[in-house]
Amino acid sequence: MAGSYRWGIVGTGGIARAFAKGLSLLPQARLTAVGSRTRESAEKFAADFRIPRAHASYEALAADPEIDILYIGTPHVFHKDNCLLALRHGKPVLCEKPFAINAAEAAEVFGLAREKGLFVMEAMWTRFLPAIVKARDLLRDGAIGEPRWMSADFGFRAPFNPKSRIFDPALGGGALLDVGVYPVSLASMVFGAPREIQSAVRLGPTGVDEQDAILLRYEGGQLATLNACVTMTTPTEAFIAGDKGILKIHAPFFRARKLSLGLNKLAGMGEKKMARLRRAARMFPAVSRLRGRLEGRGGRAIRLPYPGNGLHFQAAEVMACLDRGLTESPVMPWDETLSIMRTMDTIRSQWRLAYPGEKR
Repeated sequence: MAGSYRWGIVGTGGIARAFAKGLSLLPQARLTAVGSRTRESAEKFAADFRIPRAHASYEALAADPEIDILYIGTPHVFHKDNCLLALRHGKPVLCEKPFAINAAEAAEVFGLAREKGLFVMEAMWTRFLPAIVKARDLLRDGAIGEPRWMSADFGFRAPFNPKSRIFDPALGGGALLDVGVYPVSLASMVFGAPREIQSAVRLGPTGVDEQDAILLRYEGGQLATLNACVTMTTPTEAFIAGDKGILKIHAPFFRARKLSLGLNKLAGMGEKKMARLRRAARMFPAVSRLRGRLEGRGGRAIRLPYPGNGLHFQAAEVMACLDRGLTESPVMPWDETLSIMRTMDTIRSQWRLAYPGEKR
């Protein structure tokens, strides 16, 4: 990486704190400033992370000439305005997922970035983890053949608080935008944009989606089954199956450190040989065990550990792109972020779920 970069953080909540910890692992990144809506919050955050500059407004942070890049870690409904503010002050942006409330907001941000020639990226940090990079390589190299099906879920039990960002419609609450974006983004990485979208939802007492089930169908007939929840804990695993095998992204898949690859070695034997092996397996236990091994039931574990919380990989991507003079990441490009937002727009339209003051 060519140079060092001075980072500013917009917001002082939990994800902003996690990002600050992750950024500390990158020697070329200097955490220089933080901005909050109150001076007290900004100064406390700055003291906790030994940040030299604390700003009592987002405007002051965006205008700070000592900052090269802004990371936006505010609630969903503020992402668009925070991004536009940063871009108007000439700052490249890494913005938390979901990138915006809807595709129209995302398009507005990308439009201004294009006009000003500035870098912007959605902070889908999972996509840059070593395990997910390896998964992409395996899929690209045909390790499981042609991918035909995938499933992924993300569910956790959030303490009910109608004023929290999870349950408050005014803050863009609900399972889909908060955690459903992870499986939707993973499906996009594997299959691209869906051709057909079906979904079901359980709405909670505040009117946001608390439990989602999503079925996506693609141009080539591939299927993805996705689930999201904020009232129950789910396995939080992902599976991708092809005609030659299956790839498992172990829990929790959004911060994966392990993959399993199982190959169906019977695929190249021909139907007659497979039929004879099945008949023999019914008669002889040893043959049955052999068949199980051939079908790859045990799988091959691939461990890909990493230091820290994993949020530094996306920051490294931003700086590498800036070194190359890019305005978007080839791993998380603008068009794909827009496609993901459109998919979630369609899902919410099926539920007739809109947020206060939302425009599309």
